[in-house]
Amino acid sequence: MDYLPAESRYETMRYNRVGASGVRLPAISLGLWHNFGDVDVFQNGRTIARRAFDLGITHFDLANNYGPSPGSAEENFGALMKKDFHPFRDEMIISSKAGYLMWPGPYGEWGSRKYLVASCDQSLRRMGLQYVDIFYSHRFDPDTPLEETMGALDFIVRSGRALYAGISSYDAQQTAKAAAILRGLGTPCLIHQPKYNMFDRWIENGLTNTLEKEKIGCIVFSPLAQGLLTNKYLNGIPEDSRAAKHTSLDPDSITHDKVDKVKKLNDIARARRQSLAQMAVAWTLRDKVVTSSLIGASKVAHVEEAVAALNNTTFSAAEMSAIEAALR
Repeated sequence: MDYLPAESRYETMRYNRVGASGVRLPAISLGLWHNFGDVDVFQNGRTIARRAFDLGITHFDLANNYGPSPGSAEENFGALMKKDFHPFRDEMIISSKAGYLMWPGPYGEWGSRKYLVASCDQSLRRMGLQYVDIFYSHRFDPDTPLEETMGALDFIVRSGRALYAGISSYDAQQTAKAAAILRGLGTPCLIHQPKYNMFDRWIENGLTNTLEKEKIGCIVFSPLAQGLLTNKYLNGIPEDSRAAKHTSLDPDSITHDKVDKVKKLNDIARARRQSLAQMAVAWTLRDKVVTSSLIGASKVAHVEEAVAALNNTTFSAAEMSAIEAALR
């Protein structure tokens, strides 16, 4: 082993309590949705993960289908745990999820007990872990009783496969019902992971109120709208971008109107002495309901830039008005 984390790693990172629980998450968490699969350069992902931990990012977020190929992000993270992070396992929050297609046949996706438990076991084997800290139902299943899905999460926690249960992308009504079921089972819902950024604000229409009422934490993904809320697309579509590769950002969504809004937002960020990416991350953290902002990174500089956003997470009334005007 040749990795020793920075001794200063906890000096500057901000840690927020997750709902009413005893656990805290870093204000910036690292997601392994992209850039850690078997199509990527392992050493690059390793360098990113090391730097993230050095900066106080203790939470690494995965799912069974992350890659590509599906499962390969967990396999690579397992290699990172073995090579670099094994001595520091108790300093880390590691999460995974199940809900999307992972294997053929009727039991390879959605929210049945069979799928969730089998998928959790597979994830643990891929990562070489005895348990994950958080295991999520990755999406609401309209064809499976919510009692079954939440019962599976309760079983996963009680069996020692996970320490906490979470849900992702459930709407406000689904969240309230899921929380009530889990509370009745004695395994409270720790956290919700929804998509949230300046261009996608659906959680403001009831979900944040529900999370506050239920005392559930919130970790938002896609705070940069898959890179759109950066300076990357101000002058066209770069060849190495997600839009150019058609991975998770549709190039047709980068309209002239959207780019004009991004340019206005960029001007506001510059006046705040931040990059647009930093302002976008800070904006997601402005609500006390949001525990952590979950970033992706294809290079170390992306992690460093996001963490530096924590230097300025407050917004004046004038800045908020300017942002709202830019988004109209």
